[in-house]
Amino acid sequence: MLKCIAIDDEPLALRQLTTYIAKIPYLQLVATCRNAIEAQQLLAQQSVDLIFVDINMPDLNGVDFVRTLLDRPMVIFTTAYSEYAVEGFKLDAVDYLLKPFSFADFSRAVAKANSLYELRNNQRTATHEPAAEAVPQDNEYISVKADYKTSLIKISNIVYLESEGEYVRLHMVDNTTITTLFRLKNMEIALPAERFMRIHRCYIVNLDYIKAYVKGRVYLSDTEYVPIGELYKDAFLQFVDRKFKNLEA
Repeated sequence: MLKCIAIDDEPLALRQLTTYIAKIPYLQLVATCRNAIEAQQLLAQQSVDLIFVDINMPDLNGVDFVRTLLDRPMVIFTTAYSEYAVEGFKLDAVDYLLKPFSFADFSRAVAKANSLYELRNNQRTATHEPAAEAVPQDNEYISVKADYKTSLIKISNIVYLESEGEYVRLHMVDNTTITTLFRLKNMEIALPAERFMRIHRCYIVNLDYIKAYVKGRVYLSDTEYVPIGELYKDAFLQFVDRKFKNLEA
C-alpha cells in the first residue's frame, strides 16, 4: 500500500485527485493540502511514499517545495502548464500529469510509482547485491538484473530507456517494461552507440524506432514521444540531417 498526499490550491483539482486515488486499491490517501507550506508541516510529522503536487501554487510552488525535501518521497507533478515539464524531469519525478488529465492517464502514472516502489522494496530484501551496470553479451543481447533474476534482453526489442533516479525502465517493443537498478549512464555505455542515442538526461532512444521529430520531441509512435534536452539537441539534429532528411527539424 502506497501512502500518499495530494497538494493543490484549486479545490476542484484536489477533489478530482481524491476521487481518482480512492479508485486505486494500492493507494492510501493520508491527507490533502491546499498549499506547500501545509504539506511541509505534515511531512515533518509523518512520512509518505508518494506526493501528488501541483506546480503553480502561491507562496511556494511545487517544484521549489520538492527541492526542499531532504528525504524525498516519489513525486507526480500535476499542472496546467506544460512548460514546467522540464523542471519536473530534473527532479526525477515519477511522472508529469498535464491538466486536465483523465483517470487512464492517472492510472498509468501511479502504476509506474507502484512498480518503482515494489522494485525498491525487493532490492532492500534481496540477499544478492543489486546490479551496478548492464552487461553487454554481444551485439544482440545485454543482461540486466531485475525481479531477483538476470535476464537476457534482445537489444533490437528495446524502444527507449527512461531514467527514474537510481533505476532505469526499459520500454520494449511489445509494450512491456523492465525496471532495473542502475544509472542511465551505465546503460549508455553498454548499448551500441550506432543504434542508440541519449537525447535527454533521462532518455536514450533506439534510433530504429524514431518516427518523427518536431518541436523538441522525438516520436516513437503516433502518440508516444520523449523530450529532447538542450545539451543533446545539436547531436540529434546532426543525426536527423544525416539519416532523416525527409523529417522537418
